[in-house]
Amino acid sequence: MKDVLIKPLITEKLTADAEKYNRYGFVVAAGTNKIEIKKAVESAYGVKVTKVRTVNVDGKKRSRYTKTGTVNGRTDGFKKAIVQLAEGDMIDFYDNI
Repeated sequence: MKDVLIKPLITEKLTADAEKYNRYGFVVAAGTNKIEIKKAVESAYGVKVTKVRTVNVDGKKRSRYTKTGTVNGRTDGFKKAIVQLAEGDMIDFYDNI
């Protein structure tokens, strides 16, 4: 179960979703499905998951200008999961800082 969840996503939009709708975001392994994500979040944080939504995020194009010319590349893509918890449950990502 430890290789399913890679890291939590902490952005302005997801923080607002957590406060308003009780939704949290995670970067997950590319080959996982919604059932595996649900079990991993429930076992890692001790909460009840009601809904899981996933999206594959493409990498962005990047270019650098160097002495020898333009270098074009791409950032890595990843899979993102947005997990909605049951009423009354919450996850505190900042408790062990």
